[in-house]
Amino acid sequence: MVEPRLVVIGAGPAGVRAAATLARAGRPVVLIDENMRIGGQIYRQPPPGAERPPEALYGFEAAKAVSIHRALDGLQDRIDYRPETLVWNARDRVLDLNGPRGTERLVFDRLILATGATDRSIPFPGWTLPGVFSLGGAQIALKAQGCAIGRRVAFVGTGPLLPLVAYQYAKAGAEVVAVLDTSSFLTKLKAAPGLLTLPKLFAKGLYYLAQLKRRGIPIVEGVEGLAVEGATAPQAITWRHGTTGGRIECDAVGAGFGLRSETQLADLLGCAFAFDDLTRQWLPVKDAEGRASERHLYLAGDGAGIAGADAAELAGERVALTLLGDLGSRVDAGRIAMLDRGLARIQRFRRAIEAAFPFPHRFHASIPDTLTICRCEGVTAGDLRRQVDGREASEMNRLKAYSRLGMGRCQGRMCASAGTELLSHWRAAEVGAVGRLRGQAPVKPIPVAESSPGTMA
Repeated sequence: MVEPRLVVIGAGPAGVRAAATLARAGRPVVLIDENMRIGGQIYRQPPPGAERPPEALYGFEAAKAVSIHRALDGLQDRIDYRPETLVWNARDRVLDLNGPRGTERLVFDRLILATGATDRSIPFPGWTLPGVFSLGGAQIALKAQGCAIGRRVAFVGTGPLLPLVAYQYAKAGAEVVAVLDTSSFLTKLKAAPGLLTLPKLFAKGLYYLAQLKRRGIPIVEGVEGLAVEGATAPQAITWRHGTTGGRIECDAVGAGFGLRSETQLADLLGCAFAFDDLTRQWLPVKDAEGRASERHLYLAGDGAGIAGADAAELAGERVALTLLGDLGSRVDAGRIAMLDRGLARIQRFRRAIEAAFPFPHRFHASIPDTLTICRCEGVTAGDLRRQVDGREASEMNRLKAYSRLGMGRCQGRMCASAGTELLSHWRAAEVGAVGRLRGQAPVKPIPVAESSPGTMA
């Protein structure tokens, strides 16, 4: 009997737990990841030779990080681990890969997508300056390279990642000049009862804020009108707060307005999508057991909806058990029930998080025509509005065809959300009614010389 080829894409918490569960059940599995080492973004490891103590890198999460890093120990004979490998195209049951082995095609029978998430951006004046990073980019610099993005750093945006990254920078010795949060204190207060469903996580958030205040770092809530001053690099950041304004000098900015799920591969593989009103995102449809609409595909972690690292671990194991059951293996019903209860608790907490840190979509209505929205193609807000008015571009893919929005290196990762919100505001239509950009291969840049089909494996 030929073993079905099982593949997991993504070696963050969800992918690692999924691969380990399959391997422990005696199933060979291919684990593919773009990074050099396992851990994903949240538990990212430094390059070999640049290791630092886990406590210094991950703080309260050090034990969890070490557990993830060691989760595949003793399972190497059943896991074909392929680091630094990009899945740049997918269709039917074939993946196109580019990595140390060159370009190749991998045929699979069952696939778990654990593709994670990226920062969600909102364009504001100065956001394209060198020295303005996403929050995730700022975190990568600190974790992977042990360096800060600047000498005097301001952090702006919303979501639980904002105080966390600011705290990590302050703890590492960087000068954090301000934390500017678009969410208001009242909004967070209203969400507090829901946040108490997971009191330990809630307490961690309060700890980060307390540590920032203890260090004398200004924390301003309910900010609007963010702008970075500077001709070739940040010199200061300005904002409005009610009827007053603020300004503080800085030479770097970390900005992030929550997270967006990485869904391009799910799209290319034909998964059905549905609009999620809570997060204002299109997400691949999955059932309670982690199956996608294409029944040989499974979804786990933040790539199927933002829920955090703890949920990703549980979901990774859960979908692996679903897959094993679908293959006819006996699975532990008690373990499945425990995982489901844990995921349900985290989902309740996650709804409260979204209520406490809402995505400030209203900011898009006041974006000036001159502001660049798509950095790859140099598309401004005015360019988009003219296409909406002049060519009646009322849907995102039509707007893309006319303007080149999302046709550059990032394939819409940085601009699609802003383009969708701009179109929604300009047309006075619900954001879910203007559609979403369809996934296109290659999902990330690859060398032209290596874009030929390659060998079949």
